[in-house]
Amino acid sequence: MRLSKVDLNLFVVFEAVYRTRNLTRAAEMLFITQPAVSNALARMRKAFDDQLFVSTSAGMMPTPASENIIGQVREALQLLDSSTHVGGRFDPASSERTFRLSMTDLTEALLLPALEEVLQQLAPGIRIESYFTTRREVPEALASGAVNLAIDAPLIDDPYLEQEPLGRDRYACMLRHDHPFTKKKLTIDDYLRFGHIHVSSRPQGSGLVDAELNRLGLRRSIQTRVQHYLVAPLIAMRTDLVLTAPLVLLQRYDARILALPFDLPDLQSHCYWHRSVTGDPAHRWLREQIGRLMREMHQ
Repeated sequence: MRLSKVDLNLFVVFEAVYRTRNLTRAAEMLFITQPAVSNALARMRKAFDDQLFVSTSAGMMPTPASENIIGQVREALQLLDSSTHVGGRFDPASSERTFRLSMTDLTEALLLPALEEVLQQLAPGIRIESYFTTRREVPEALASGAVNLAIDAPLIDDPYLEQEPLGRDRYACMLRHDHPFTKKKLTIDDYLRFGHIHVSSRPQGSGLVDAELNRLGLRRSIQTRVQHYLVAPLIAMRTDLVLTAPLVLLQRYDARILALPFDLPDLQSHCYWHRSVTGDPAHRWLREQIGRLMREMHQ
């Protein structure tokens, strides 16, 4: 197969089918008809001499040939997309780009107000769409362009991704001012006597605090489990329950903050993006703004 004889739009359709596992949803995503997607897939099958996707009850499942080329196809599409921006002069004041970001609710609450303030002043035409993508899905989302930039813990390892550290913060314990506990310093026995608020997006399972306590042969009493960090301090402010969370969040509330009586690893944040957009001046400008704001928060 010679590339000069292949319509490059076929690769766009190929990536959409791979992402959605469904011809109709791929058509909707590309704003074309379902027969047009079927026709493009037939041409791709002929060009590669392979079925590429097999229809199953779970959707259009990729063949080994598709799995072998999807990474390169996505990188090529990202490079073609970013090439429309690289080399051109980027003017934040006149840009109308849309950036899709993935981050947790905590990062969203800490970063987005400051970022939107910067954008309003320097780049009022840039639009931000923020939603959470699971750590397992981040590499594919960045590769496909569904997400332009992700902020997460330094636990994502993918050869196609670039990353940059954004800062780190220690954990502490938050109590309301009129809490019955009046001592200025926590002991481990004090900590274990409290009822605790646990924050996790998962319906069950332990977190960082509990893993460390388990390692010490200890266990705390979790009275309330919530999905989001922003509701947890509100509960702590009105009850005798206590919250263990990053200091950068706790300092935003009029409450008592005490050092933990045991060691916990710091919370670290890294910025991730696909290597094909590294040279995009708009993407680089946004990364610089986010990096500066995040580092200022963690100082």
